[in-house]
Amino acid sequence: MIEKRAFYIDGEWVAPATPRDCLVFDPATEEPCAVISLGDAADTEAAVAAASRAFPGWAATPPAERKRLVTGILAQYEKRAEEMAQAISLEMGAPIDLARNAQAPCLPWHFKGFLQAFDEIEWIRPLRADTPNDRIAVEPIGVVGLITPWNWPMNQVTLKVIPALLAGCTCVLKPSEEAPLSSLLFAEFVHDAGLPKGVFNLVNGDGAGVGSQLSSHPDVEMISFTGSTRAGRAISRNAADSLKRVTLELGGKGANLVFADAGERAVIRGVKHMFNNSGQSCNAPSRMLVERPFYDRAVEIARDVAEATRVGSPRESGGHIGPVVNERQWNQIQGYIQKGIDEGARLVAGGLGRPENLNRGFYVRPTVFADVVPGMTIEREEIFGPVLSMMPFDSEDEAVAIANDTAYGLTNYVQSEDGARRNRLSRRLRAGMIEMNGQGRSLGAPFGGVKASGRAREGGVWGIEEFTEVKAISGWSPESDVAAE
Repeated sequence: MIEKRAFYIDGEWVAPATPRDCLVFDPATEEPCAVISLGDAADTEAAVAAASRAFPGWAATPPAERKRLVTGILAQYEKRAEEMAQAISLEMGAPIDLARNAQAPCLPWHFKGFLQAFDEIEWIRPLRADTPNDRIAVEPIGVVGLITPWNWPMNQVTLKVIPALLAGCTCVLKPSEEAPLSSLLFAEFVHDAGLPKGVFNLVNGDGAGVGSQLSSHPDVEMISFTGSTRAGRAISRNAADSLKRVTLELGGKGANLVFADAGERAVIRGVKHMFNNSGQSCNAPSRMLVERPFYDRAVEIARDVAEATRVGSPRESGGHIGPVVNERQWNQIQGYIQKGIDEGARLVAGGLGRPENLNRGFYVRPTVFADVVPGMTIEREEIFGPVLSMMPFDSEDEAVAIANDTAYGLTNYVQSEDGARRNRLSRRLRAGMIEMNGQGRSLGAPFGGVKASGRAREGGVWGIEEFTEVKAISGWSPESDVAAE
């Protein structure tokens, strides 16, 4: 049993004010694998106070020096990348190859994007060429609370902590209590990189405790949250009294528009994308809309892909999918599969229960429903598991109407060999991101959505600017101008 009860506050590992053990479960075995402590108000207060004390000095640190210090975190990761992959695989069930090749490497990937973006920011710049006595200053917003999820733990920690620190903010991180081990290791990276005391702090806790304490704390200027839409609404309400900035990256119900000219590869790609990470991705293409002449064939292909998708232990190498994160999630997914059956969708692969070869662990059968009708529960609600809904369409207008008829708006997908059609649809679909023909977004592109998917923009220059305020200055003396670096 791994014991990680301490919090990282003011540059030191400290015991919780009041011990309150919380077990972390290995989703592959359903057995406890670690124990942490959940913080209370005293721990949150200590972390925020440390961040508040550190803020003036960190904000005044020249940008180039901030960059040098923060880059030390990346150096620590590179020394211990395998430890990070192992921690993620254990805590949330990612197969070890996925953890090594996709989950853990989110840190260096986003780090590179932020460092490139950082060099493009003018921290003090003229308003215009014809306003020599005006300046626009880009300044850190202050102490920020960062609340991250369990499904892509290091992806979200990196997307929040690194831009906050580069911007000059100090922060308190509350990772998911379901998957805290990777974040505790990240805190070790920060410590070993030599960042000043109080610049980064970590307090484990749950949403009702540390999460709500951060979102309502008067000394926290901003909350950046990734998680469910329901929790995002609660955080917004908690933050309202203190008028803090709130940025939210929430759920999704991505529509994948597959036209007949896209061919079999587009269907295969879409199904595999849906099942990746056991379907536990907010940007998963969970609704596959297929042009009617190609629909029956697409259903057959999706069935074959699902039946060929192996489910197995996170400890094993290979391209299989692992368990979902916990029993609550497993039960919820089973409930959605039953709903799909009860409401008349055609089950073509997978279904209820565990895969035949697994009788322990939170494993879900890769599931495909065909003939889903708009308005069915599995078409409307985010399932967060390996469950794909398929439905036909007859025209672009119908496909767009179905795709946009959702509370969410994170990522939509278009598959077609017709470039003009792709471009046209990319503008009509309501989402923060549109991915076409399997081509992923480039480094530095913003990640975020609209509507109930939240309105954060994480990554690249947008991700850094979310942690800044813009100050307008008049009466500036150009003769006494000093560089911001």
